Amino acid sequence: MNDTEERIRYCFKNRGLLTTALTHSSYSQHGENNERLEFLGDAVLELVISEYLYKNLNLAEGKMTKLRANIVCSESLSSAAQGLGLGDQLRLGKGERITGGSRRRSNLANVFEAVIGAVFLDSDYETAREVILRLLSENIELALAGKLVKDYKTELQEQIQKHPGRTIEYRDLEATGPDHNRVFHTELLIDGEKVTQGSGKTKKEAEQEAAKSWLRQDQTEKRQ
Repeated sequence: MNDTEERIRYCFKNRGLLTTALTHSSYSQHGENNERLEFLGDAVLELVISEYLYKNLNLAEGKMTKLRANIVCSESLSSAAQGLGLGDQLRLGKGERITGGSRRRSNLANVFEAVIGAVFLDSDYETAREVILRLLSENIELALAGKLVKDYKTELQEQIQKHPGRTIEYRDLEATGPDHNRVFHTELLIDGEKVTQGSGKTKKEAEQEAAKSWLRQDQTEKRQ
């Protein structure tokens, strides 16, 4: 077993699938990359987490939808990928590598999805489910406790409300990437002035990132 197989505790019968899962589109403009496996892995993840929540929790549809979104969001998956060291195993093009692509959250989340897609193709649904629930067990527990993904938009709103008359606006920018893996970009305006922007797999996630960025800037300025 190689390092990645040992960390995810799964031995591939077809090592080529793992190699593809770890290959970013920047590595070879003409060779196979992990985008198709990301597409598959994303669907498998949603199904496994949906099944787990349905069978183990007696919750309304809306609550399950929110929990699933938290568990499979970029922040959750990139954290899991980072813990597994997947960023260090990513095959990146020179430019992407130099600009910190191995640590970029979107790349980490995508490679996690791709590895799951590869496991699914190499085995079966039951095996993929076991791998997913094991690798995301901590994130699932945190999500159920309401501690996995912080609500930065609410925190920002609470801070701004301390100053009557101030306004918050989120403005959608362009969406980039292939249809199956869109990245949404949003800018945050406070009192009509652009202060930060954020990106994510959904518009809501991009808004959370923009709010998170401003809160971090604000905290840094207060410490100085």
